[in-house]
Amino acid sequence: MSQPTTDTTRLVLASASPARREVLRSAGIDPVVRVSDVDEDAVAAALPDGTPPQGVVVELARAKARSVAATIADLATDCVVVGCDSMLLVDGRLQGKPHTPEVARVRWAEMAGRSADLITGHCVLRVRDGVVAAEAVDCSSTTVHFAKPEPEELDAYIATGEPLQVAGAFTLDGMGGWFVDRIEGDPSSVIGIGLPLLRRLLGDVGLAVAQLWGHSAD
Repeated sequence: MSQPTTDTTRLVLASASPARREVLRSAGIDPVVRVSDVDEDAVAAALPDGTPPQGVVVELARAKARSVAATIADLATDCVVVGCDSMLLVDGRLQGKPHTPEVARVRWAEMAGRSADLITGHCVLRVRDGVVAAEAVDCSSTTVHFAKPEPEELDAYIATGEPLQVAGAFTLDGMGGWFVDRIEGDPSSVIGIGLPLLRRLLGDVGLAVAQLWGHSAD
């Protein structure tokens, strides 16, 4: 006999990203979505000078997960909160969301026809009765080889607005996929949540991924 929903472990995605949600849904998990109120720029600015890129994305993911973990008392008594943050490492510099067409154009001028590393930080918190009982963090890195869009193609892509709100000013699973020649690494990590890494981190907090399959977010 299956257990009631209130006794099962719920996965809470601390992200507004539709792409991350769809990765999880396609992989058998319909997450509860709770968006954090973390000021990403403030978190990054507060880190010590010389923090490596991997440390930056992990701390951003941790801040998002912890922010949401403090707000889920209305959910099941056993939850796992997943926070993620992605940034593109180009010439040793991390690039997040461009936000404006002008910045997106500059970013593409730097990366077109080249390769860069998409780094995604993951933080998994096991929350029992409102208390964080376990934490696991790590990051994944995938090399992205970019095509060189024609000027009119880049104009049209930027005009869609898609690249303005995504790390590195591109997507793999959307219109930006036309301008990615190939990748070396995990495709799901480039989309924003790496399934192989997440599976390992869930194990670190005492969960097998199959325990989360098929549970509805409702």
